[in-house]
Amino acid sequence: MNTETFPILTTERLTLRGLSIDDYQDIFDLRSDTEVSKFLNRQLCKTTEDAKNFINKVNESIEKGGTYYWVIYLTDTKQVVGTICIFDFSIEKNSCEIGYELMMKFQGYGIMQEAAQKVIDFVFQNLKFKKILAFTHYENKKSTKLLLKLNFLKSIEENKENPKITIFTLAK
Repeated sequence: MNTETFPILTTERLTLRGLSIDDYQDIFDLRSDTEVSKFLNRQLCKTTEDAKNFINKVNESIEKGGTYYWVIYLTDTKQVVGTICIFDFSIEKNSCEIGYELMMKFQGYGIMQEAAQKVIDFVFQNLKFKKILAFTHYENKKSTKLLLKLNFLKSIEENKENPKITIFTLAK
């Protein structure tokens, strides 16, 4: 990943920057947490090597232009608290998908709302997409609440591939 051209986004409390191999311990902590991953359909990281492989895979996707993936950290302390990404870009549909995860001890403080709003602004202002999709497990109340606060609308159509997943859309 070219760190000189990857967009760094900042808010009052947060800095969102590109993912680095040096983040492997934080990524391991995040992706090995069973509570954080409870509603995500993915393998848990079992070793720091798994985390490093994930980082390399993400950065390859960024190089190809198919993803933006930010590490979220508290600007004051430089402590990594989560990640947020946009992916699955569709030129035909003029849309992308957003995904995020936050370490448990930092949930409930408005951090992800702040980070997500900054990424939403980036999508609409810089990438010029007209629509952002989010998919969340119907039991993931925290994610649903966040998406509704960010003005996403819950889709009435059912996800045919997985009926436990709710689709949310934010259109400009």
